[in-house]
Amino acid sequence: MGWEESLEDAKEEFKRADHLMYVSLKYTRTVDVIKSIVERLMNTYDFGMEVLLHLKNVSNIPKIPKLRVEAVKKEYASHEHGDVIKNYLNLYLLLRVIDKANFDRSLEFRRHVTMTAHLEDKDVEISIDIIEDYFTRVKEFLNFVEQLAIHNE
Repeated sequence: MGWEESLEDAKEEFKRADHLMYVSLKYTRTVDVIKSIVERLMNTYDFGMEVLLHLKNVSNIPKIPKLRVEAVKKEYASHEHGDVIKNYLNLYLLLRVIDKANFDRSLEFRRHVTMTAHLEDKDVEISIDIIEDYFTRVKEFLNFVEQLAIHNE
């Protein structure tokens, strides 16, 4: 599987996140939908990182997410966009922590539905506005990866 397939998979996952964001969340406003969006955004990142590693001709792409992040950081450490990539990966790591954390629900079925994830050192509240910000940043990451891939051909 080459970078083209990984990019296509990333776009498909993002499309699913888009539907959850602008259709499901709009009409149901539940924490379960927010949780599903987090999962889809993480999947988009997973495939995006595969693209980045394919572009660097890494033959053994790690399956374990933490090792995959380290591989991308290592491969792009001296790249002109290394800092940008590192920033994107920080959001991915945050999403992973949020996904695994215990959480509370509040104001479900209302505009201000909130998922409060209990992380080790703090609580993170994820409202519609926050998940929209994460969504936008993942979209930027996906566009960034696609541009890198196109210019790498």
